[in-house]
Amino acid sequence: MPKFAANLTMIFNEYEFPARFPAAAKAGFDAVEFLFPYDYPPADVGQWLKENKLKNVLFNLPPGNWAGGERGISALPGREDEFRAGVVKAIEYAIALGTPQLHMMAGLIPANADLTLHSRTYLSNMKFAARELAKHKLNLLLEPINTRDMPGYFLNTQAQAHELLAECGESNVRVQMDFYHAQIMEGDLAMTFKRYFKNIGHIQIASVPSRNEPDDGEVNYPFLFKLFDEMGYEGWVGCEYRPRGKTEDGLSWLKQS
Repeated sequence: MPKFAANLTMIFNEYEFPARFPAAAKAGFDAVEFLFPYDYPPADVGQWLKENKLKNVLFNLPPGNWAGGERGISALPGREDEFRAGVVKAIEYAIALGTPQLHMMAGLIPANADLTLHSRTYLSNMKFAARELAKHKLNLLLEPINTRDMPGYFLNTQAQAHELLAECGESNVRVQMDFYHAQIMEGDLAMTFKRYFKNIGHIQIASVPSRNEPDDGEVNYPFLFKLFDEMGYEGWVGCEYRPRGKTEDGLSWLKQS
């Protein structure tokens, strides 16, 4: 059976952030992920993890002005100094929390953007981040995000992400496969997973098209969970979905997995 991590940004959000840790532990999760920990001191987040015997498996590098609509800056020319400072900050948190992998959000680009320039910027920042993370034995993750939920996002498909990974050439870079985004953009989920398996470092799940619990909609998750086991996937599966109601009331799928 796969190992499931609660995404504390998306689920258990009927509680204040610190209270989501004991709620996740009580529900049977051994690990958590979240978008950003930066509103809280590293020592506090580390204490919440320790008190509830939870591992933190993933969070994102600082994304720029999130409240202002930015969704990452790693593909944005002219923001390199800010990006590098964010890498340093994220590493500080990762060391304090024992987090093994960090996700680098690409950012939104204009419709008429120079894709060559943005790709060059993204690759340069990827190499910098990967080399800094490698000093601490950390991995860097890239995640394609669908254009329906996030129009203008630079990175949209598994194929694009794996091409950039190959071009980067750093050994500690992996691709995050969110099956919700992948279904919307590409489909053919089982074969896509098999094709890129060796370079997939993290998985996330949600139903499609509703992005609710992974127990309805057009994706057959029981089939995919079995495939993860058959392929020998040893990483975590992040539960990054929007509960239909109270989180605990929608976890019957987890008990049946």
